[in-house]
Amino acid sequence: METITLSPLFHRGAEYIGIHFNHNRQLNVLVKQIEKVRWSRTHKCWYLPMQRAYYQQLKTILVEHDLDTAALKDYLQRKQLHRLSAPEIAAQNSVAAPNKALPVQVYRISTNNLAELDKFVRYLKLKAYSSSTIRTYRNEFCQLLQKLRDLPVQQLTAEHLKRYMLFAMETEKISENTAHSRLNALKFYYEQVLNKERFFVELPRPKKRQQLPKVFSQEEIAAIIKSVDNVKHKTMLMLAYSAGMRISEVVSIKTQNVDSSRMTLFIQQAKGKKDRVVTLSPILLVMLREYARQYKPDKNGYLFEGDTKGSPYSPRSLQLVMQAAKRKARVYKTGSIHTLRHSFATHLIERGTDITMIQKLLGHNDLKTTLRYLHTSNKDLLKIVSPLDDLRL
Repeated sequence: METITLSPLFHRGAEYIGIHFNHNRQLNVLVKQIEKVRWSRTHKCWYLPMQRAYYQQLKTILVEHDLDTAALKDYLQRKQLHRLSAPEIAAQNSVAAPNKALPVQVYRISTNNLAELDKFVRYLKLKAYSSSTIRTYRNEFCQLLQKLRDLPVQQLTAEHLKRYMLFAMETEKISENTAHSRLNALKFYYEQVLNKERFFVELPRPKKRQQLPKVFSQEEIAAIIKSVDNVKHKTMLMLAYSAGMRISEVVSIKTQNVDSSRMTLFIQQAKGKKDRVVTLSPILLVMLREYARQYKPDKNGYLFEGDTKGSPYSPRSLQLVMQAAKRKARVYKTGSIHTLRHSFATHLIERGTDITMIQKLLGHNDLKTTLRYLHTSNKDLLKIVSPLDDLRL
Protein backbone atom coordinates (compact mmCIF):
# COMPACT_ATOMS: atom_id res chain seq x y z
CA MET A 1 0.00 0.00 0.00
CA GLU A 2 1.30 3.43 -0.99
CA THR A 3 2.44 5.67 1.87
CA ILE A 4 1.47 9.32 1.52
CA THR A 5 3.56 11.91 3.34
CA LEU A 6 1.97 15.13 4.57
CA SER A 7 4.29 18.04 5.28
CA PRO A 8 4.19 21.82 5.78
CA LEU A 9 4.46 23.72 2.52
CA PHE A 10 4.79 27.46 2.01
CA HIS A 11 3.70 28.47 -1.48
CA ARG A 12 2.92 31.87 -3.01
CA GLY A 13 2.69 33.64 0.32
CA ALA A 14 0.50 31.18 2.24
CA GLU A 15 0.69 28.02 4.37
CA TYR A 16 -0.38 24.73 2.83
CA ILE A 17 -0.29 21.00 3.46
CA GLY A 18 2.00 19.31 0.95
CA ILE A 19 0.87 15.84 -0.25
CA HIS A 20 3.81 13.71 -1.37
CA PHE A 21 3.78 10.25 -2.98
CA ASN A 22 5.39 8.44 -5.87
CA HIS A 23 3.70 8.83 -9.25
CA ASN A 24 0.44 6.89 -9.12
CA ARG A 25 -2.51 7.49 -11.46
CA GLN A 26 -5.10 6.03 -9.09
CA LEU A 27 -3.87 8.21 -6.24
CA ASN A 28 -3.92 11.27 -8.49
CA VAL A 29 -7.58 10.59 -9.29
CA LEU A 30 -8.40 10.27 -5.57
CA VAL A 31 -6.50 13.39 -4.54
CA LYS A 32 -8.22 15.49 -7.22
CA GLN A 33 -11.52 14.85 -5.41
CA ILE A 34 -10.34 16.94 -2.43
CA GLU A 35 -11.78 20.44 -2.44
CA LYS A 36 -9.23 23.25 -3.12
CA VAL A 37 -6.41 20.81 -3.91
CA ARG A 38 -3.84 22.09 -6.42
CA TRP A 39 -0.68 20.82 -8.13
CA SER A 40 2.62 22.69 -7.60
CA ARG A 41 5.09 22.48 -10.47
CA THR A 42 7.70 24.09 -8.27
CA HIS A 43 7.48 21.56 -5.44
CA LYS A 44 6.28 18.64 -7.59
CA CYS A 45 3.44 17.74 -5.23
CA TRP A 46 -0.25 18.29 -4.54
CA TYR A 47 -1.15 20.83 -1.87
CA LEU A 48 -4.24 22.18 -0.11
CA PRO A 49 -4.92 24.95 2.45
CA MET A 50 -3.68 24.23 5.96
CA GLN A 51 -7.13 24.10 7.51
CA ARG A 52 -8.75 21.37 9.59
CA ALA A 53 -11.76 20.97 7.25
CA TYR A 54 -9.58 20.18 4.21
CA TYR A 55 -7.36 17.90 6.29
CA GLN A 56 -10.39 15.91 7.46
CA GLN A 57 -11.62 15.64 3.87
CA LEU A 58 -8.19 14.38 2.82
CA LYS A 59 -8.24 11.70 5.54
CA THR A 60 -11.71 10.57 4.49
CA ILE A 61 -10.83 10.23 0.80
CA LEU A 62 -7.48 8.55 1.47
CA VAL A 63 -8.76 6.38 4.33
CA GLU A 64 -7.41 3.18 2.77
CA HIS A 65 -3.86 4.54 2.50
CA ASP A 66 -1.15 5.06 5.11
CA LEU A 67 -0.65 8.74 5.97
CA ASP A 68 2.72 9.82 7.35
CA THR A 69 1.87 12.99 9.31
CA ALA A 70 4.99 13.18 11.53
CA ALA A 71 6.52 16.18 9.72
CA LEU A 72 3.22 18.06 9.68
CA LYS A 73 2.52 17.45 13.37
CA ASP A 74 6.06 18.40 14.36
CA TYR A 75 5.76 21.66 12.42
CA LEU A 76 2.40 22.56 13.98
CA GLN A 77 3.73 21.85 17.48
CA ARG A 78 6.77 24.05 16.94
CA LYS A 79 4.65 26.78 15.40
CA GLN A 80 2.31 26.74 18.40
CA LEU A 81 5.26 26.71 20.81
CA HIS A 82 6.74 29.89 19.35
CA ARG A 83 3.42 31.44 18.30
CA LEU A 84 4.67 32.32 14.82
CA SER A 85 2.07 33.68 12.42
CA ALA A 86 2.00 32.91 8.70
CA PRO A 87 3.45 36.36 7.75
CA GLU A 88 6.36 35.84 10.16
CA ILE A 89 6.99 32.41 8.71
CA ALA A 90 6.83 33.80 5.18
CA ALA A 91 9.36 36.51 5.97
CA GLN A 92 11.84 33.99 7.33
CA ASN A 93 11.27 31.13 4.92
CA SER A 94 13.90 29.55 2.68
CA VAL A 95 13.46 27.37 -0.41
CA ALA A 96 13.18 23.63 0.03
CA ALA A 97 14.30 20.85 -2.26
CA PRO A 98 11.50 19.27 -4.36
CA ASN A 99 9.35 16.65 -2.61
CA LYS A 100 10.55 17.70 0.85
CA ALA A 101 8.81 19.56 3.62
CA LEU A 102 9.41 23.26 3.19
CA PRO A 103 11.80 24.26 5.97
CA VAL A 104 10.22 27.10 7.87
CA GLN A 105 12.37 29.10 10.28
CA VAL A 106 11.70 27.22 13.53
CA TYR A 107 11.28 23.97 11.67
CA ARG A 108 14.98 23.99 10.73
CA ILE A 109 16.37 24.86 14.16
CA SER A 110 18.05 22.02 16.04
CA THR A 111 16.65 20.70 19.32
CA ASN A 112 19.54 22.24 21.29
CA ASN A 113 19.12 25.65 19.68
CA LEU A 114 15.34 25.52 20.11
CA ALA A 115 15.95 25.10 23.83
CA GLU A 116 18.27 28.13 23.75
CA LEU A 117 15.58 30.09 21.88
CA ASP A 118 13.07 29.24 24.61
CA LYS A 119 15.56 30.29 27.28
CA PHE A 120 16.24 33.53 25.36
CA VAL A 121 12.54 34.46 25.12
CA ARG A 122 11.86 33.56 28.77
CA TYR A 123 14.72 35.78 29.90
CA LEU A 124 13.40 38.70 27.83
CA LYS A 125 10.02 38.25 29.50
CA LEU A 126 11.59 38.09 32.96
CA LYS A 127 13.36 41.37 32.21
CA ALA A 128 9.89 42.77 31.31
CA TYR A 129 10.78 43.77 27.75
CA SER A 130 7.85 44.95 25.64
CA SER A 131 6.08 42.46 23.37
CA SER A 132 7.30 44.30 20.25
CA THR A 133 10.94 44.17 21.45
CA ILE A 134 10.60 40.48 22.31
CA ARG A 135 9.17 39.78 18.86
CA THR A 136 11.98 41.70 17.14
CA TYR A 137 14.76 40.11 19.20
CA ARG A 138 13.32 36.62 18.79
CA ASN A 139 13.06 36.99 15.02
CA GLU A 140 16.61 38.35 14.71
CA PHE A 141 18.00 35.58 16.94
CA CYS A 142 16.18 32.98 14.82
CA GLN A 143 17.95 34.25 11.71
CA LEU A 144 21.23 33.07 13.22
CA LEU A 145 19.84 29.81 14.60
CA GLN A 146 18.46 28.88 11.20
CA LYS A 147 21.93 29.13 9.67
CA LEU A 148 23.58 27.06 12.40
CA ARG A 149 21.57 23.87 11.82
CA ASP A 150 23.05 21.40 14.36
CA LEU A 151 25.90 23.63 15.59
CA PRO A 152 25.17 24.71 19.21
CA VAL A 153 24.79 28.47 19.40
CA GLN A 154 26.54 28.51 22.81
CA GLN A 155 29.82 27.48 21.15
CA LEU A 156 30.11 30.48 18.83
CA THR A 157 32.95 32.92 19.37
CA ALA A 158 33.07 36.66 18.71
CA GLU A 159 35.01 35.88 15.50
CA HIS A 160 32.18 33.59 14.32
CA LEU A 161 29.68 36.38 14.90
CA LYS A 162 31.82 38.89 13.02
CA ARG A 163 31.81 36.62 9.98
CA TYR A 164 28.07 36.01 10.34
CA MET A 165 27.27 39.75 10.49
CA LEU A 166 29.49 40.39 7.47
CA PHE A 167 27.57 37.68 5.59
CA ALA A 168 24.23 39.18 6.66
CA MET A 169 25.21 42.66 5.47
CA GLU A 170 27.02 41.74 2.24
CA THR A 171 25.06 38.69 1.06
CA GLU A 172 21.64 39.09 2.64
CA LYS A 173 21.84 42.89 2.20
CA ILE A 174 20.23 43.73 5.56
CA SER A 175 19.96 47.44 6.36
CA GLU A 176 21.98 49.28 8.98
CA ASN A 177 18.95 49.45 11.27
CA THR A 178 18.32 45.71 10.94
CA ALA A 179 22.01 45.05 11.63
CA HIS A 180 21.75 47.05 14.87
CA SER A 181 18.62 45.13 15.92
CA ARG A 182 20.32 41.81 15.20
CA LEU A 183 23.42 42.82 17.13
CA ASN A 184 21.28 43.94 20.06
CA ALA A 185 19.49 40.58 20.10
CA LEU A 186 22.76 38.61 19.97
CA LYS A 187 24.36 40.85 22.58
CA PHE A 188 21.43 40.19 24.92
CA TYR A 189 21.75 36.43 24.46
CA TYR A 190 25.50 36.16 25.00
CA GLU A 191 25.92 38.81 27.68
CA GLN A 192 22.60 38.54 29.57
CA VAL A 193 21.51 34.93 29.10
CA LEU A 194 24.95 33.28 28.96
CA ASN A 195 26.65 35.87 31.23
CA LYS A 196 29.59 36.38 28.86
CA GLU A 197 30.69 39.86 29.93
CA ARG A 198 31.93 42.27 27.25
CA PHE A 199 31.50 39.54 24.64
CA PHE A 200 30.68 42.15 22.00
CA VAL A 201 33.36 44.68 22.84
CA GLU A 202 35.32 43.78 19.69
CA LEU A 203 32.31 43.56 17.40
CA PRO A 204 31.98 46.76 15.32
CA ARG A 205 28.59 48.29 14.64
CA PRO A 206 27.66 49.71 11.23
CA LYS A 207 27.25 53.46 11.07
CA LYS A 208 23.58 54.41 10.92
CA ARG A 209 22.31 56.64 8.15
CA GLN A 210 21.56 60.17 9.26
CA GLN A 211 17.98 60.68 8.12
CA LEU A 212 15.88 63.69 9.01
CA PRO A 213 12.28 63.15 10.14
CA LYS A 214 9.63 63.91 7.52
CA VAL A 215 7.24 66.71 8.47
CA PHE A 216 4.00 68.24 7.19
CA SER A 217 3.45 71.98 7.00
CA GLN A 218 0.69 73.42 9.19
CA GLU A 219 -1.36 74.07 6.05
CA GLU A 220 -1.08 70.40 5.07
CA ILE A 221 -2.10 69.23 8.55
CA ALA A 222 -5.09 71.60 8.53
CA ALA A 223 -6.16 70.20 5.14
CA ILE A 224 -5.80 66.60 6.39
CA ILE A 225 -7.89 67.23 9.52
CA LYS A 226 -10.55 69.19 7.62
CA SER A 227 -10.94 66.36 5.10
CA VAL A 228 -12.15 63.95 7.82
CA ASP A 229 -15.91 63.96 8.49
CA ASN A 230 -16.05 61.24 11.14
CA VAL A 231 -15.81 62.91 14.57
CA LYS A 232 -13.95 60.00 16.15
CA HIS A 233 -11.32 59.86 13.41
CA LYS A 234 -10.91 63.62 13.35
CA THR A 235 -10.44 63.71 17.13
CA MET A 236 -7.75 61.01 17.02
CA LEU A 237 -5.76 62.83 14.34
CA MET A 238 -6.05 66.14 16.24
CA LEU A 239 -4.90 64.41 19.42
CA ALA A 240 -1.83 62.91 17.71
CA TYR A 241 -0.74 66.30 16.35
CA SER A 242 -1.74 68.53 19.29
CA ALA A 243 0.32 66.57 21.84
CA GLY A 244 2.97 64.91 19.65
CA MET A 245 1.71 61.46 20.60
CA ARG A 246 2.78 58.14 19.11
CA ILE A 247 0.06 56.06 17.48
CA SER A 248 0.28 53.49 20.30
CA GLU A 249 -0.31 56.29 22.81
CA VAL A 250 -3.33 57.63 20.93
CA VAL A 251 -5.14 54.29 20.73
CA SER A 252 -4.31 53.23 24.29
CA ILE A 253 -5.14 56.46 26.17
CA LYS A 254 -7.86 56.03 28.81
CA THR A 255 -10.81 58.39 29.23
CA GLN A 256 -9.81 59.16 32.82
CA ASN A 257 -6.38 60.37 31.62
CA VAL A 258 -7.93 63.51 30.16
CA ASP A 259 -7.82 66.19 32.87
CA SER A 260 -9.81 69.22 31.68
CA SER A 261 -9.43 71.03 35.04
CA ARG A 262 -5.62 71.09 34.74
CA MET A 263 -5.69 71.06 30.90
CA THR A 264 -3.35 68.08 30.74
CA LEU A 265 -3.22 64.61 29.23
CA PHE A 266 -1.63 61.79 31.21
CA ILE A 267 0.21 59.35 28.94
CA GLN A 268 0.65 56.13 30.86
CA GLN A 269 3.45 53.59 30.37
CA ALA A 270 4.47 54.78 26.91
CA LYS A 271 7.62 53.71 25.05
CA GLY A 272 10.32 52.69 27.52
CA LYS A 273 7.59 52.10 30.15
CA LYS A 274 7.55 55.80 31.05
CA ASP A 275 4.67 58.02 32.15
CA ARG A 276 4.52 61.64 31.07
CA VAL A 277 2.15 64.60 31.14
CA VAL A 278 1.45 66.76 28.08
CA THR A 279 -0.67 69.84 27.51
CA LEU A 280 -4.33 69.58 26.51
CA SER A 281 -5.17 71.98 23.70
CA PRO A 282 -8.34 74.07 24.31
CA ILE A 283 -9.43 73.40 20.71
CA LEU A 284 -8.89 69.67 21.21
CA LEU A 285 -10.93 69.82 24.43
CA VAL A 286 -13.89 71.20 22.49
CA MET A 287 -13.49 68.37 19.99
CA LEU A 288 -13.18 65.77 22.75
CA ARG A 289 -16.42 66.98 24.32
CA GLU A 290 -18.22 66.69 20.99
CA TYR A 291 -16.76 63.22 20.53
CA ALA A 292 -17.84 62.20 24.06
CA ARG A 293 -21.36 63.49 23.41
CA GLN A 294 -21.69 61.32 20.30
CA TYR A 295 -19.77 58.17 21.29
CA LYS A 296 -20.08 58.16 25.11
CA PRO A 297 -16.75 56.44 25.87
CA ASP A 298 -16.44 54.31 29.02
CA LYS A 299 -15.22 56.54 31.87
CA ASN A 300 -13.01 53.74 33.15
CA GLY A 301 -12.00 52.32 29.78
CA TYR A 302 -10.29 53.34 26.56
CA LEU A 303 -11.10 56.77 25.19
CA PHE A 304 -11.23 55.31 21.66
CA GLU A 305 -12.67 51.80 21.63
CA GLY A 306 -12.29 49.38 18.73
CA ASP A 307 -14.94 47.13 17.22
CA THR A 308 -14.91 44.92 20.31
CA LYS A 309 -16.21 46.58 23.47
CA GLY A 310 -13.44 47.12 26.00
CA SER A 311 -10.64 46.82 23.42
CA PRO A 312 -8.56 49.74 22.07
CA TYR A 313 -8.86 51.10 18.55
CA SER A 314 -6.63 49.34 16.04
CA PRO A 315 -3.38 51.19 15.15
CA ARG A 316 -3.64 49.75 11.65
CA SER A 317 -7.14 51.19 11.22
CA LEU A 318 -5.94 54.62 12.36
CA GLN A 319 -3.10 54.50 9.81
CA LEU A 320 -5.67 53.75 7.10
CA VAL A 321 -7.75 56.72 8.30
CA MET A 322 -4.65 58.90 7.97
CA GLN A 323 -3.84 57.72 4.44
CA ALA A 324 -7.45 58.20 3.30
CA ALA A 325 -7.46 61.73 4.77
CA LYS A 326 -4.22 62.58 2.95
CA ARG A 327 -5.65 61.42 -0.38
CA LYS A 328 -8.84 63.40 0.15
CA ALA A 329 -6.85 66.49 1.16
CA ARG A 330 -4.53 65.99 -1.85
CA VAL A 331 -1.46 65.87 0.35
CA TYR A 332 0.90 63.66 -1.65
CA LYS A 333 3.91 63.92 0.65
CA THR A 334 4.86 60.59 2.23
CA GLY A 335 4.03 60.36 5.92
CA SER A 336 2.03 58.49 8.55
CA ILE A 337 0.56 59.18 11.99
CA HIS A 338 4.12 59.38 13.34
CA THR A 339 4.77 62.26 10.91
CA LEU A 340 2.24 64.28 12.93
CA ARG A 341 4.51 63.78 15.96
CA HIS A 342 7.53 64.98 13.97
CA SER A 343 5.52 67.95 12.72
CA PHE A 344 4.42 68.84 16.28
CA ALA A 345 8.06 69.07 17.43
CA THR A 346 9.20 70.98 14.34
CA HIS A 347 6.39 73.53 14.56
CA LEU A 348 7.10 74.13 18.26
CA ILE A 349 10.74 74.86 17.43
CA GLU A 350 9.67 77.29 14.73
CA ARG A 351 7.53 79.08 17.36
CA GLY A 352 10.58 79.44 19.63
CA THR A 353 9.69 76.77 22.23
CA ASP A 354 12.61 75.74 24.45
CA ILE A 355 14.17 72.49 23.21
CA THR A 356 14.24 70.92 26.70
CA MET A 357 10.50 71.52 27.05
CA ILE A 358 9.94 69.78 23.71
CA GLN A 359 12.09 66.90 25.00
CA LYS A 360 9.77 66.51 27.99
CA LEU A 361 6.62 66.69 25.88
CA LEU A 362 7.92 64.00 23.52
CA GLY A 363 9.24 61.80 26.33
CA HIS A 364 12.80 61.55 24.98
CA ASN A 365 15.52 60.27 27.32
CA ASP A 366 18.34 61.81 25.33
CA LEU A 367 18.29 65.47 24.26
CA LYS A 368 20.17 64.47 21.10
CA THR A 369 17.02 62.74 19.87
CA THR A 370 15.09 65.99 20.19
CA LEU A 371 17.86 68.14 18.72
CA ARG A 372 17.41 66.54 15.29
CA TYR A 373 14.22 68.60 14.90
CA LEU A 374 16.39 71.71 14.70
CA HIS A 375 17.38 70.46 11.24
CA THR A 376 13.76 70.04 10.08
CA SER A 377 12.79 73.60 11.04
CA ASN A 378 12.89 76.34 8.41
CA LYS A 379 12.85 79.13 11.02
CA ASP A 380 16.46 80.21 10.41
CA LEU A 381 16.60 79.06 6.79
CA LEU A 382 14.02 81.68 5.81
CA LYS A 383 16.40 84.41 6.99
CA ILE A 384 19.13 83.30 4.61
CA VAL A 385 19.25 84.96 1.20
CA SER A 386 20.56 82.76 -1.59
CA PRO A 387 23.48 84.26 -3.58
CA LEU A 388 21.42 83.47 -6.67
CA ASP A 389 19.06 86.29 -5.66
CA ASP A 390 21.92 88.80 -5.89
CA LEU A 391 22.71 87.97 -9.51
CA ARG A 392 21.51 90.29 -12.23
CA LEU A 393 19.94 87.85 -14.66
